[in-house]
Amino acid sequence: MQPKNIWTNKYFVVLMAIIACVLWGSAFPVLKVTYAELQLGADDISSRLLLAGGRFLLASLMLFALLGLGFKQRITVEKSWLGPLFILGLFQTGLQYFFFYNGLAHTSGIKGAIINSFGNFFVVLFAHFLYKNDRLNFGKVIGLITGFAGIILVNWQPGTKGISWDLSFQGEGFLILSGLASTIGTFRAKKLASQVNPIVINTYQFLFGSLMLLLASIPGLFKINLTPTPLFWALFVYSAFLSAAAFSIWYTLLKYNKAGEITLYWFIIPVSGAILSALFLPGERLTFSVVIALLLVAFGIGAVNYWQRSKKHSTIRSDE
Repeated sequence: MQPKNIWTNKYFVVLMAIIACVLWGSAFPVLKVTYAELQLGADDISSRLLLAGGRFLLASLMLFALLGLGFKQRITVEKSWLGPLFILGLFQTGLQYFFFYNGLAHTSGIKGAIINSFGNFFVVLFAHFLYKNDRLNFGKVIGLITGFAGIILVNWQPGTKGISWDLSFQGEGFLILSGLASTIGTFRAKKLASQVNPIVINTYQFLFGSLMLLLASIPGLFKINLTPTPLFWALFVYSAFLSAAAFSIWYTLLKYNKAGEITLYWFIIPVSGAILSALFLPGERLTFSVVIALLLVAFGIGAVNYWQRSKKHSTIRSDE
């Protein structure tokens, strides 16, 4: 069976989309446990950037090895593609994970998993202004309202003076900026994936993005005092693997399928992220308000992508 047939088989697409989303969801508890294992302070930005840069550098090396040794494919690209791949790496890895790693240090794993859904809603809003055939409709608006309601709910907490906001710019604000950077990267990745091998795209954007993160860690490099443990190294290697696997799967799905057909499954990321955080992070649990917020966000993600998919059901794929 040819690769294109495999990657357009509806059952295989569903399975791969779920695997990618669960891998991404697992990143929330993995990073929180990593921070605790290394005893990183909330303001230890340089250490987190070093971790992020090292993670994605290792992920890029994994993919270079897979392409060159496993698939026996050419791992070089035309010079004309280096610029676009660098820009993709800037947004998809560099900026997204600068904000993600630092934002997650200032909030819980469950809240992080839910707030991270902003990226999905940004895609729908941006598409309305960028593409004439991807306007907002009634279903998308309902999905956006529902999703944002869930994000607002998870950031409200009852107190003696009524309901108050429980958020900060360095925490929840950074996660929103992470979603914005991811949105820009998603549009650029979709454009590139129709012309370049998606795994090659992912490999180079990891490489460029990781180098940016490592360079950003240099100012505080000599103040870093980390004591890695066996658990840390296991989590570090797993985090690199999940990124290499999840992004490569997703970019390949983008290449052979309509974006709306696979982004429908994005609701699995906050659901799996919240559940795994509640299972593995001490002190975190799924309260009634968190479950309601999670359901609202999951419904919102599913709704905006369902109506996007329905609207484009009769269109022709860009690669055909």
